[in-house]
Amino acid sequence: MSCDLPQAPLQPLNLPWLQQARIQAAILRLDLIDPLISGNKWFKLRHHLQHARQAGAPGLISLGGNHSNHLHALAAAGKRFGFACAGLLRGDPQDTPTVRDLKALGMDLHWLGYGGYRARHQPGFWEPWQARYPGWHCIPEGGGGLAGAEGCASIVEQARRQLASLGWSGYDAWWLAAGTGTTLAGLVLAEAGQHEVHGALAVPRQHGVPETVAELAGAHGYRLHDACRGGFGKFDDDLLAFIADSERHSGVPLEALYTGKALMALRDQVEAGGFAPGTRLIFVHTGGLQGRRGYL
Repeated sequence: MSCDLPQAPLQPLNLPWLQQARIQAAILRLDLIDPLISGNKWFKLRHHLQHARQAGAPGLISLGGNHSNHLHALAAAGKRFGFACAGLLRGDPQDTPTVRDLKALGMDLHWLGYGGYRARHQPGFWEPWQARYPGWHCIPEGGGGLAGAEGCASIVEQARRQLASLGWSGYDAWWLAAGTGTTLAGLVLAEAGQHEVHGALAVPRQHGVPETVAELAGAHGYRLHDACRGGFGKFDDDLLAFIADSERHSGVPLEALYTGKALMALRDQVEAGGFAPGTRLIFVHTGGLQGRRGYL
């Protein structure tokens, strides 16, 4: 199985507040690598798919919500690369555009309720599912774990190969949304302290992102910034107005749960003087645009 998709383009990011602060920024468009297996979700899945193929697993099982970008990418990848798929979903059955796509892509859906979903970290959670789907490869929520982080490490090389096209000889730091911390950890592992990685927390800190990143990548080489705007999945009129204005200026589509929050947090940091004039930043567009259908 070939686990390669087209390279994500690195493009200049031109916004008035960046220009005013004399910050140079480029955006790595992970949203453009594939119409279905999009964004950082592909990188988090890549090694899981390889491990499943090597083990001869007939199928893949993972977890997510009714707008899950991860399950959406998993279902599409399973169909493309010949794996059956099952999704364990949070809450009660709902009809959303994402859920309809999962069904159309052939994923078996199991609704766990809210209590059942909270038990996903408990010992023995996977045992009944492994009995129901013998030999299937179980993937942590969001494609997490070391396999997911190691897959995301290749994001760094994708950007580095394109620096010359911008006329850059180098860069100073990364900025990206953090939902589980897996992608952030992958970049930290790849950078090995060469450049700082800034993670804009799209979820409250108590969701465990700091602990996840520390477990996967250690305690150094990154900084975390609060960007959740009241909680996971929460957004407000100010954020939506900022996204609309940013899309107008840049031509880059954004979504409100991750990338939009991350860009707004970067704006706040830049306007507070967090970066010196002349700094070169790489902003990662982590995809997830299919999830916009849940709130537009």
